[in-house]
Amino acid sequence: MNKTRLEAFSDGVLAIIITIMVLELKAPHEGTLEALREIAMPLCAYLLSFLYIGIYWNNHHHMFHATRRINGAVLWANLHLLFWLSLIPFVTDWMGESHLSPLPTAAYGSVLLFAAIAYRILQQRILRQEGDASILARAVGRDLKGKLSPVGYAAGIAVAFWYPWISAALYFAVALIWLIPDARIERELNKKEPEA
Repeated sequence: MNKTRLEAFSDGVLAIIITIMVLELKAPHEGTLEALREIAMPLCAYLLSFLYIGIYWNNHHHMFHATRRINGAVLWANLHLLFWLSLIPFVTDWMGESHLSPLPTAAYGSVLLFAAIAYRILQQRILRQEGDASILARAVGRDLKGKLSPVGYAAGIAVAFWYPWISAALYFAVALIWLIPDARIERELNKKEPEA
């Protein structure tokens, strides 16, 4: 199957997710710093979520650039990932508007955790389709960041009911490890792929 439609659809969904998030931001009615301070938490939640959507878009792009063909299992795994990412605007708004209340902060971490699991499932479906000698298989290797991320999310969920600020810091820390560009796929793409 051709992967172009999957990539275009995914890009469109991610663009809509970002649009929904920004539309949820409400500008203050007054032109003062105090008025801006009142929306600081929703704005910080938006920035964190925008960062996450950007990270997923970037990694998704690289993963499919290294993918030659897809099948039905990959299509469904991709939809599974998009489902969890589509919940980010809801939990972003809830967490931001509640000023890091425990339940919304845990819900935010849960969506991040399930999105990470869905991304891993998608990656595994592609690897199964592509084989062990593929560019993606060589690039992913041990995937330390992919294994550490769910641990960070789970820790954030666990402490959200007592220390939601620590949860937010953990979610931000996980985003930071992904913000540093991962050159593994690009390095492998620059090498000559072995003959099948």
